[in-house]
Amino acid sequence: MDHEHLSWQPVAILLGLALIWGANMAIVKIGLREIAPLCMAGLRSLVASACLYTWMKTRGIPVFPSRRIVSHGMVIGLLFGFEFGFIYVGLGYTLASRTYILLYTAPFFVALEAHFFLKGDRLNPWKAAGLILSFSGVVALFMRDLGSFSISALPGDLMALAAGSMWGTTTVYVKRYLSHRTVPLQTLFYQVLFSAPLLLLMSIIMEDPILTGFSLTTGLSVFYQCVIVAFLSYLVWFELIHRYPVSLLHAFSFFTPVFGVFLSGALILGEIISPGLLAALALVSLGMILVNRRAAQ
Repeated sequence: MDHEHLSWQPVAILLGLALIWGANMAIVKIGLREIAPLCMAGLRSLVASACLYTWMKTRGIPVFPSRRIVSHGMVIGLLFGFEFGFIYVGLGYTLASRTYILLYTAPFFVALEAHFFLKGDRLNPWKAAGLILSFSGVVALFMRDLGSFSISALPGDLMALAAGSMWGTTTVYVKRYLSHRTVPLQTLFYQVLFSAPLLLLMSIIMEDPILTGFSLTTGLSVFYQCVIVAFLSYLVWFELIHRYPVSLLHAFSFFTPVFGVFLSGALILGEIISPGLLAALALVSLGMILVNRRAAQ
């Protein structure tokens, strides 16, 4: 059942998720040293699928209750597969900090799509102002240092932005078509199950070599992505989606790039965090706060 406000319990959970996801992009970078990106994305979906299948069987939850549900599950699986395909490949072209900001424009797409597809989640003047402000933040990101702009980073930037739109679309789709028909375990299972073959097939076609080694640090990176992120944290995320308005949830997801830019860029990868990058992050975050201001009152 939806709520007009988020109490401190879901807020605390969302902040915890933001910390987990904030470290993920840097950990992906570590794994990419020895495993091709699409292969890694497919592997994490495959492992998460096995974990979820085992859990559902243990609890006696139907895996495929109806064809209609499975068909919707295939849609979110394809969206999820392309989303992470764009993220993993895009990281090979652009900085992790830029990927964070562009990926977390997802709340913008959620607000826009929810206006048309979710009952009771309409655009209003506060949301319109927030959308304009968030767009200005994205523009500021690309204008931060025109002198050193590299055309080679543009494909990665566009892939990250596309991934953000797919994340937002997936969330709205789940809320509209699956949240009232499934439990979170089933929803997440369909998403990762149907994305795994797509990602692995893309890896076979596009990547060579797929594996150049498998060190301890790579193993830890894979474990974090498969179990901590794709299995446990996403399960919590879908539990929240089933219970609360998605616009509120995505507003809080903006804590993720705040944590991630510093964890990934400054502390782990040693990337330089420029004032322009921070300004872009502030504008996008403030814009999405305005988008959700009326819903949070």
